[in-house]
Amino acid sequence: MIEPAPPTAALADACVRLGVPLRVGPASLCPIAPHAPIAGPAMPVTHAGSVDVFLEAIDDAPTGAVLVVDNGGRDDEACVGDLVTLEAREAGLAAIIIWGRHRDTAQLIEIGLPVHSRGALPPGPRRVPPAGRSMRTAWLDGVEVTADDMVAADDDGVLLIPTADWPRVLESARAIQQVETAQAERMRAGASLRAQLDFAGYRARQATEPDLSLRRYLAERGGAIEV
Repeated sequence: MIEPAPPTAALADACVRLGVPLRVGPASLCPIAPHAPIAGPAMPVTHAGSVDVFLEAIDDAPTGAVLVVDNGGRDDEACVGDLVTLEAREAGLAAIIIWGRHRDTAQLIEIGLPVHSRGALPPGPRRVPPAGRSMRTAWLDGVEVTADDMVAADDDGVLLIPTADWPRVLESARAIQQVETAQAERMRAGASLRAQLDFAGYRARQATEPDLSLRRYLAERGGAIEV
């Protein structure tokens, strides 16, 4: 059984902790409906005006892949609708990320495959696509996505993490999530976050050590992560 992906917040914190470059999709990329965190290998493609590039990418994608569509962030057309989304879901893809706009919002929500885009727009492409092979790369507003990336997404946004770094980032993110979940449970039981972090002790030391950061104080105590 595949374990659920950690939230993007935990993955981002893990990247910072491990020194892995933090590559974040633009904030304008939003989920069309709330969904649980997902992660999968990137299947990037540049849209040129025709649906065949999507079908080709879906045809070649492994189960659990994330289709990443580069439509240049265009505001004059939607490039993904219900048929492509349903095809991706039936082929076992985990999500679709669109640097551009989608349409058929009600149908996409019913299909249930996580989709992130810059928003909805009624008209589809009216361009005449050029001949040639599809481009298996994508850019999300300056952030390059290749087949060597893992894509993580949830209601907070989209992260790109090199596949080579994914195992250690995933392990660290799960550890961070476990600590923060335990902290939240103790807070609900009456133990404040300040008490858990010994914030009073930190302030007492900082009074004589002005350069002491909370992060370093916690690290020296071997305690919980800084939040």
